[in-house]
Amino acid sequence: MNIKSSVLGLIINLFLSICVYGQDEVAIKYASMITVQDLERHLNYLASDELEGRDTGEKGQKLAAAYLRDFYSEIGLEGPVNGGYFQQFELVSTLWTEVELSIGKKKLIENEDFIFMGDGDMKKREKAELVFLGLVSDEHLENIDIKDKLVGIWAIGNRSGALVDKVMEAGALGAVVVTMEGQANFDRMANRFKALSGRGRLGFEKPTTQRPVFMVSSEKMGEIFDTPVEELKEAAKNDPSVIPSQNITYKIDKHIERVETENVLAFLEGTDKKEEVLVISSHYDHVGINSQGEINNGADDDGSGTVTVMEIAEAFAQAAEDGHRPRRSILFLNVTGEEKGLLGSEYYADNPIFPLENTVNNLNIDMVGRIGYEYEDAENQDYIYVIGSEMLSSHLKIISEYNNITYTNLILDYTYDAEDDPNRFYYRSDHYNFAKHNIPVIFYFNGVHDDYHQPTDTVDKIEFELMQKRAKLIFHTAWDLANREERTPVDGENTRLER
Repeated sequence: MNIKSSVLGLIINLFLSICVYGQDEVAIKYASMITVQDLERHLNYLASDELEGRDTGEKGQKLAAAYLRDFYSEIGLEGPVNGGYFQQFELVSTLWTEVELSIGKKKLIENEDFIFMGDGDMKKREKAELVFLGLVSDEHLENIDIKDKLVGIWAIGNRSGALVDKVMEAGALGAVVVTMEGQANFDRMANRFKALSGRGRLGFEKPTTQRPVFMVSSEKMGEIFDTPVEELKEAAKNDPSVIPSQNITYKIDKHIERVETENVLAFLEGTDKKEEVLVISSHYDHVGINSQGEINNGADDDGSGTVTVMEIAEAFAQAAEDGHRPRRSILFLNVTGEEKGLLGSEYYADNPIFPLENTVNNLNIDMVGRIGYEYEDAENQDYIYVIGSEMLSSHLKIISEYNNITYTNLILDYTYDAEDDPNRFYYRSDHYNFAKHNIPVIFYFNGVHDDYHQPTDTVDKIEFELMQKRAKLIFHTAWDLANREERTPVDGENTRLER
């Protein structure tokens, strides 16, 4: 297929659609069912104190799941999981109840001097030699013996995980990693870990790996090796072997609890293309209660996306009841565990109710109720960040633009599509678990604000009229994707699947 001619043909057809046919009055009728009043009513419950921040596996998350189930049942959508609406699965909460680290005779304090980032479970203290390797070049690995030793790594930016893997493959026992410059940055991270120290890390169960990995600041690394930081930096570039090794003692106790949770799914069967499925998603979990006992209500993150999915679902359900069923089927998917690492969407992608090869697109809605930093002082605040729309299909962005021009006239901001975007938002919400299976996606996002992951993310700060307009854009885009003749092709021109 000639990609350029295919795209040009699509643009011409869409232009003719605007000129000849104008707006789709049926779509406009059902888009009008998305109301500020309904968005606010649903969000007032989902982001209420009663739900205690909807933490994965906790009471509030279960209450939210029940609310979504009852809503979908009431509007007449099917439960596609053996007749039900819940896709239930099990996670484990892993808590390292005792982590000790000593360098020589000096005992370091967890979440002050170091952060534990690895895995392990041992009945007694272990001793090892700690050697400095610096930047982990192949030359350094050849010249410095790291087998059965812990390794000091000077990792800049996001490279720490890859470097730990590299030294472990070369025979190291584990690592002590510097991942940022300056004590202040480390202290902020350590304080976050301290606040969560009584909570386990939630994830899928995996075999325990004896993988002690400790994170320290650059200043602490200097203390550990009794060498000024600037000398460590110089050695990292040139000859790490000049830094004397240290004796290290460590102990790691691990405790696991099982946690039951569930995705919520509702299904609308299509007509002549019913085997093909459009997925419209949000995550309905949030981060729960903080260490001070304050509730993180998560009105924007992602209460806003969840109620948007609900309203879009109701509009499609009413259209179907009135005889305007979509050609393709639509799965409305509210996932759990996003805040713990995109776990619910990962589970669905690994255990799909409908074959992934039949899944045509994913429209993912995560934080659409607020105005982010970049638009706080803008004259025109009718915007939405549109992320990933041309990463896998050159057609999808054009279809999105067409529906915006035709119906909503928002500013579609593509800032976060940049290859060098330091935020890497394309990899940070649930659409990514579809994109990595070559399913074209759009991630709708309002940007970050001061209340992100704070108890102050409350309903009173939601811009409901703007959220309504954003919801209508997503509805019209979904209506188009569900009813057009051809599914959006994966043309491979802009694929970017490396996380």
